[in-house]
Amino acid sequence: MPSQEEIFAKVQEALVDALGVDDDEVTPEATLQGDLDAESIDFLDIVFRLEKSFDIKIERGELFPEDILTSTDYVQDGKVNADGLAKLKERMPFADLSKFETDPQVQNLGKQLTVADMVAFVEHKLSA
Repeated sequence: MPSQEEIFAKVQEALVDALGVDDDEVTPEATLQGDLDAESIDFLDIVFRLEKSFDIKIERGELFPEDILTSTDYVQDGKVNADGLAKLKERMPFADLSKFETDPQVQNLGKQLTVADMVAFVEHKLSA
């Protein structure tokens, strides 16, 4: 299994290529949407590049579970409810959702996903 540094380097390369940002902008704490201006459409490109780089298969909704975020069972008035938060934690064990929990507005989730979360996601996939 590659080291965390090797994984970070490949994730960084994928993000630089997909988003047209500079290497030095892609730090572990940089958020994909807030700092790197990723849009929904970019996530498909990022997923494709990660699959190719690491030879892994990423199912739709695995990295970003939009099915939970669009379900009326889990979202009320634009906020993710307790059941939804439990589901997100189950589906995203790689992400630190503590900040999101304080204000679980649906649009906040994408804004809080960081490069470090992406690295953790890949580590999670490679160790599975």
